[in-house]
Amino acid sequence: MAGRTLEELKKRYNSTSSKYSKSGPGGPGGRGPGRGPGGPGGRGAMHSSSKPKNTKATIKRLFSYISAFKGKMVIVLFCMAFSTASNLIAGYMLRPVINNVADSSTSVEDRIRYLATMVLVLLSVYLIGIVSTYFQSRIMLGVSQSAIEKLRNDLFKKVQRLPLRFHDNENTGEIMSRFTNDVDNVGVMLDSTIVSLISGTVNLVGTFCVMCYTNIWLTLVTVIFTPIFIRAGGFIAGRSRKYYSSQQASLGAVNGYIEETVSGQKVVKVFNHEEACINEFSLLNDDLRKTQMKANFFGGIMGPIMGNTSQISYSITIGIGGVLCALGKFDIGGLMVFGQYARQFARPINEISMQMTTVFSALAGAERVFAVMDKEPEEPDAKDSVSMPKMQGHVVLDDVCFGYNPDRLILKNISLYAKPGQKIAFVGSTGAGKTTVTNLLNRFYDIGSGTITIDGVDIRKIKRNDLRSNIAMVLQDTHLFTGTVMENIRYGRPDATDEEVIEAAKTASAHSFIMRLSEGYNTVLEGDGANLSQGQRQLLNIARAAISKAPILVLDEATSSVDTRTERHIEHGMDRLMKDRTTFVIAHRLSTVRNANAIMVLENGVIVERGDHDDLLSQKGRYYELYTGKKELD
Repeated sequence: MAGRTLEELKKRYNSTSSKYSKSGPGGPGGRGPGRGPGGPGGRGAMHSSSKPKNTKATIKRLFSYISAFKGKMVIVLFCMAFSTASNLIAGYMLRPVINNVADSSTSVEDRIRYLATMVLVLLSVYLIGIVSTYFQSRIMLGVSQSAIEKLRNDLFKKVQRLPLRFHDNENTGEIMSRFTNDVDNVGVMLDSTIVSLISGTVNLVGTFCVMCYTNIWLTLVTVIFTPIFIRAGGFIAGRSRKYYSSQQASLGAVNGYIEETVSGQKVVKVFNHEEACINEFSLLNDDLRKTQMKANFFGGIMGPIMGNTSQISYSITIGIGGVLCALGKFDIGGLMVFGQYARQFARPINEISMQMTTVFSALAGAERVFAVMDKEPEEPDAKDSVSMPKMQGHVVLDDVCFGYNPDRLILKNISLYAKPGQKIAFVGSTGAGKTTVTNLLNRFYDIGSGTITIDGVDIRKIKRNDLRSNIAMVLQDTHLFTGTVMENIRYGRPDATDEEVIEAAKTASAHSFIMRLSEGYNTVLEGDGANLSQGQRQLLNIARAAISKAPILVLDEATSSVDTRTERHIEHGMDRLMKDRTTFVIAHRLSTVRNANAIMVLENGVIVERGDHDDLLSQKGRYYELYTGKKELD
């Protein structure tokens, strides 16, 4: 760890925050199809980009979310037109006011009367603009937020309907960034950027037309100078974007390093890496300081440079206009009004150019959102699928072959059967295919060849909801939701009564520790049950499975997080849980499978041995080696 260079640190830590990342692309513990870089899709298959690849298609699809509000959008456009027109008209009305006030040929009383009248007229015109702007912003905000709500709902619904293969292959942080960063960027564009672009364009065209009407020669002078400060602004903006991008990369590296170091503080102290961490953080922090200085410098000088460049153009324009006034070819009011328009002529151009970065970022975000929404959903149930709300639990695997990648089989010609009340155990080396069997049983993946039947019916002909509602799973990696203990247990069967929840907890030997919590069953769990021990969290998962009353039970390393004393304590409860159920147990701790009716020893996707505990020990084969420890498991 010590001695890493700044480039190595930035490359390693400038990535999606590990807070939301799985331990591997194959799912918790990296035990799924993509246990390493060779897994299907690989890690982080959805990469971000700063610009959309298909701008036209993305815009068309994005605006389809606004199409439901066509009437409101028409009102917004009208409000925008009124707002722009009121500003232009009010500005031009100053011309006769100034000329009239400066005209000494009329009496003072007449000029004051005229001035008072025009002030009231100007107030009315500006009031129209203010009201139009208010309704424009209010209506557009409602439209944009409604569109974003629908977009986020559609994305969430799609993620829920995607097959497990998608979640195994994709980095969780990448998926979450679609809901946060990408959708938020789209929201910013719909909230303000679109209005700014349209309003800026309308204002630019309107201002140009009024300028031409006021004085065509001064308009030409303004137009000639405009490309100069646009080019200067573009140069500064380009450098600014470059350094802001570097700043974000450096900030990401600092945040990633802080998160990893703080969460792994115990390991840091155990191996005396405090000084190394301090030195590496100093490198990253100093790099962030430098990039922030450059980004803020170029971002800060944008306004002054554009303002000063605009002032030069304004001064030259007013100077030429003054000469025209002195020659009697232009009026004072017209010069003052034109100067005002010349000032605001460049403003929409600057705003439009500055908004383009936001537009590209939002479109790129929308494209990434749509990329998820375009993923193939879980294959629908077959037309001839049957409903089986209640199963007995006769499970048969007949010559099953499967591979997460078609050219690489994980399971090869697997055949076995299980009757209700039987306990079938799978043991073997890591990666032998034990978890894959249970993935196929739930139809998280479909088999390549062979058949799996439950109660004599091919599982591909059973409705998925019925299939999965009849299978309860307790996984090695626990997951608890924010809510009370009772709600987390009831997750296994939402219609369960409080008494049934308590009984399930007693079955899983969780009741005693639950009652010691501050609020008992009403204790609120947060942060995936962070205030509980790993063993306690697993007991709640076991209780969740117990309450489901599913006839088929899958225990995937269910007691691996429980100490041996607790394991012995819950053995009777587990026996009650497995009574009259078809149970599949995956275990590395072989003491937990001694009472199994049949033990399947898997190696390289093949069942190399099968039998009960005593039979397999007497054979002195692979199971004997695993059980006695004469050969390492892996």
